[in-house]
Amino acid sequence: MGIPASSRFDFQQFQYITPLNGETIWAYIVDRNAARIGVKRRKPALENVERIFNATFRLANEVGFRAMSLRDLCRETGLSMGGLYGYIDSKDQLAEMIEDVVRHASEELPRMFAHVADPRERLEAVVRATIYLSEILQPWFYFVFMDSRVLGFEQRNMAKHSELTIQGILAALIAQITPPAPGDATLLAAHVVALFEDWYVKRWKYRAAKVQVDQFADSVLMLVRSHLAGAR
Repeated sequence: MGIPASSRFDFQQFQYITPLNGETIWAYIVDRNAARIGVKRRKPALENVERIFNATFRLANEVGFRAMSLRDLCRETGLSMGGLYGYIDSKDQLAEMIEDVVRHASEELPRMFAHVADPRERLEAVVRATIYLSEILQPWFYFVFMDSRVLGFEQRNMAKHSELTIQGILAALIAQITPPAPGDATLLAAHVVALFEDWYVKRWKYRAAKVQVDQFADSVLMLVRSHLAGAR
């Protein structure tokens, strides 16, 4: 399936074109961090990277990333300390790798839809795709939002930069709409980002209401369209 030429695609269709998903993400991490990962055999490297990050998300949810130690991670993964050091040197490096995944995937979306000529359609496509991406990579997005606050100064700034990058991309798309949309483009973009965050942080709320990701994306776009209608 090719990349849609408009915003009219659903979650199932997006899963075929997403830059990262549950299968390709491990290969991305291994390739992206090839210089620091000491394990050269690809199959065990992929398996252990998956084990390390899934265990990190479990421990971060259970005890908090600040309280989690590398020894905890060894027990959870079954790796020795030496084996773990073949992939990461520290918790900060682990957090940096998680943030890098979210930043890379988020920044790839506007490029995917750069061919969509109409600015409104391109904005809606990026908004919908970002919601779908946060569904696929929910533990990653959740970690960056919740646990970046307890990281070091550099990692906190990287997490802030990721959010501001997404907001800036949306604001730039809004600013391209003619006639101009009412209000401040940066503020509208910030409101949309807050809706994204509500979806992947407060999953319990939407799960209890039996709201599916397509319903949520449609609802967000209805709000965006109702605001942009003032530009007609």
